[in-house]
Amino acid sequence: MEQQTELQPQQRPAAVLMIQGTASDVGKSLVTAAIGRILVQDGYRTAPFKSQNMALNSYVTLDGKEIGRAQGMQAEAFGITATTDMNPILLKPSGEMSAQIVVHGVPHAALSAREYREKFLPEAKETVMSALGRLRDSYDAVLMEGAGSPAEINLKARDIVNMNLAGWADAPVLLVADIDRGGVFAFLVGTLELLEPHERARVKGFIINKFRGDLSLLQPGLDWLEERTGIPVLGVLPFLPQLRIEAEDSVVLEGTSGRLQPGSIKELDIAVIRYPRISNFTDFDPLEDEPDTAVRYVTSSGELGTPDAIILPGTKNTAADLTFLRQQGFPEAIWHALHQGTLQLAGICGGYQMLGQKLLDPDAVESAEPGESEGLGYLPLSTAFLQHKTTVRVNGVLAAGHPLQLSGISTAAAANIAVSGYEIHMGTTTNLEPAAVRSLFRLEVADGQEQLEGWGSPDGKIWGTYLHGLFHNDELRRSWLDGLRKAKGLTPLAATFSSAELREQEFDRLAASVRENLDMEAVYTIMGLPREEE
Repeated sequence: MEQQTELQPQQRPAAVLMIQGTASDVGKSLVTAAIGRILVQDGYRTAPFKSQNMALNSYVTLDGKEIGRAQGMQAEAFGITATTDMNPILLKPSGEMSAQIVVHGVPHAALSAREYREKFLPEAKETVMSALGRLRDSYDAVLMEGAGSPAEINLKARDIVNMNLAGWADAPVLLVADIDRGGVFAFLVGTLELLEPHERARVKGFIINKFRGDLSLLQPGLDWLEERTGIPVLGVLPFLPQLRIEAEDSVVLEGTSGRLQPGSIKELDIAVIRYPRISNFTDFDPLEDEPDTAVRYVTSSGELGTPDAIILPGTKNTAADLTFLRQQGFPEAIWHALHQGTLQLAGICGGYQMLGQKLLDPDAVESAEPGESEGLGYLPLSTAFLQHKTTVRVNGVLAAGHPLQLSGISTAAAANIAVSGYEIHMGTTTNLEPAAVRSLFRLEVADGQEQLEGWGSPDGKIWGTYLHGLFHNDELRRSWLDGLRKAKGLTPLAATFSSAELREQEFDRLAASVRENLDMEAVYTIMGLPREEE
């Protein structure tokens, strides 16, 4: 999709529409992405907005700020550059009852759930409405996404992301429910029953999502629902199999653990260790899209087996998840796998930090008290956690003499292999034995300077990097996988697909399905958007 044109302030604020859900993970983010894609296809400059998001899977904007990944994905679907106005408040859980509060892309405070509600929320309205106002001044339409359910009675008094926000913005609401999980009519009617009359009046239509089967069998229920509530069902959206658009919530990883099944047609087995605070797991989506590669998320050492590669992913709390690994017996299982046939052990961000010898926390950034702990000891590295958070997009090339085992790329040609990604971490990693490891990448930094990033053992068996999005680099990803294939005696596959092109195709597939099954003319009327004569 072509980028939307450069924006200028408008004379009147943008039309708004709010997409709320009967529960978490009913598909609000994808419905928002689809409707926005359709609006853009129809000529409306459109932006996403979510006032408060809770996610460990975050997105770095071009100016180095951190927002929820869903709003970054939606901005890309709309053909625009993501900004912090699209998600001014991001909550990144760091414990069972605490979270890092990120305001306009910058860490603001670490608060307990009670502190957040009592100290932060009363002052959050101005932050939220200022951001929304700037978007409305620059676009034709703003699609506002809610969070969880608007009927959480214990949270409604200080709500800044559902019905209170809809009232502040005078936004009509579409309510999305997931029929695949069952109880769709109870979810919809029950949600309405728990809303105040003025809140119910904002609900202008229902969207039933993830439907499988014969629509005629559902029709009597739809007729009853409309008669019971007086609210139209604007669409029944079909379940889209293998929709390759990244998810934000790690709940999508449920059911993806376990051993590779015997007789699988996938020739490469990649195991990603899923610790409790896993973050940015969308790093591995392109691997899952490869025709020869199976990606397993494992939560216990007994599931690990002897995969071709083991990846330690990002985490919101390296020290806590390293403790989890030890409690689950992963260090022993990883050592055993490496000595039984596993070809590589890799770490991304927090996983990279774990591969080192020491984790230093002098300011108690990740722990209750200052201190230090032992890493897994595979690389001669030491990481110090700092108060400052690094959030930056990076570009570069493979470093000379890099240890990555790539197939089909000569050492001379490697200097031309472009690498792009982003970093999100609160730590600095130091190489304790420069002669013992080799750097992976040469990155561009300010003023035309370059810096080396990532380290690996000379044989390429162990390596780590801070770069998220590494496997979205098509040539590097396929060459790395073909290196594994070569080590197994398999023929390389060479190029298979473009990650960027696949993403655009999937946005269009999603939008086409929603356009076909949602009454978009009713949506335009609800939003008050004028329709040009065809």
